[in-house]
Amino acid sequence: MHQSARYEPLIYLIAGEQSGDVLGGRLMEALRAARPGLRFAGVGGPRMVEQGLDPIFPMQDLAVMGLLEVLPRIRHLRRRLLQAAEDVRARHPDVLVTIDSPGFTLRLLRLVAGADIRRVHYVAPQVWAWREHRVREFPGLWERLLCLLPFEPDFFAGHGLPATFVGHPVLQSGADRGDPARFRATHGLAADAKVLVLMPGSRRSEVPQLLPVFGATLALLAERVPGLVPVVPVASAVADTVRHAAASWPVQPIIVTELADKHDAYAAAAAALTKSGTSTLELALAGVPMAVTYRVNPLTAAIARRLIRVPHVAMVNLLAGRAAVPELLQRDCRPARLAETVERLLGDPAAALAQRAAFREVAERLRAPSGTPAESAAREVLAVLADPDAQRPSVM
Repeated sequence: MHQSARYEPLIYLIAGEQSGDVLGGRLMEALRAARPGLRFAGVGGPRMVEQGLDPIFPMQDLAVMGLLEVLPRIRHLRRRLLQAAEDVRARHPDVLVTIDSPGFTLRLLRLVAGADIRRVHYVAPQVWAWREHRVREFPGLWERLLCLLPFEPDFFAGHGLPATFVGHPVLQSGADRGDPARFRATHGLAADAKVLVLMPGSRRSEVPQLLPVFGATLALLAERVPGLVPVVPVASAVADTVRHAAASWPVQPIIVTELADKHDAYAAAAAALTKSGTSTLELALAGVPMAVTYRVNPLTAAIARRLIRVPHVAMVNLLAGRAAVPELLQRDCRPARLAETVERLLGDPAAALAQRAAFREVAERLRAPSGTPAESAAREVLAVLADPDAQRPSVM
């Protein structure tokens, strides 16, 4: 007798930027290891495609940041939002996993709220940092909220929203396993060359804000620090933008796009100047002393200042509970200030040691309850998949 094929559940994933693609790729790998027959669909980048995703449109269409930066693309983003919602409804997956990118994913969750689809949101919206009132909009959007930061479940519980800490993916990044000798050999650097890592970001909308400042900062540092070698690790999507801007810099940087080379650069680095964001956690895991900076459109910044409710912008500082690394934002994101701060880091071993001690505390707080962060997240997704009584509340 012919036996019908076994039904394998469909997991639909949506990631809107590079960091979400990395998260999604690791999650898919962990899901497949736990349940090999799972099927996947949705939106993602190369890491998710590697794990078997066939994207319905390029993930790069969603990678935009900043209040004013979004406006010119609002109609295109709206079309992509409606396309994704229509595809989710048509496929009716067993679980929908939205990954970060709240400007897009939370709207998508609202659009599919009445479709009787179980939903998991991976990476809690940072409403604890700014616009806390938005937490009132969340009930009914998901069955499970997966948090990367250990203090987030308590925050959401205070608003009547259950949430689960699954550990931070930076611990799986390999940022702490670079080879400094290999980096120096690969790029022909002397043993006493001082490597300075410059990290302007991964989004096309943010990189142009910092590159001119980094170039001018480097011009000042090159006069004061003999043998300084700048290294710029960037995503492939913005590598050409960086190369074009760096062509006019007084010292030509080594531009790194490969992950292993980036981690080797961390291991070889004496210090780093980085934008705020996950890059601070990568550098902390690698033990690289850093200064954190950021600059956005002045109007975007003015609006943000009125809404931000946390004492620090750098994630390292938030997790350490103190100003473990210097933050130079907006008006302080000036070449003279940045060069002075970086020069101090390069020449003050005590400051570097103090930062590294704080980094060890931070890494410990980011550990998953058990297994890797991806495995912890996969267990939560599979628990939703396996629960026949999972509630599907509607959005009011």
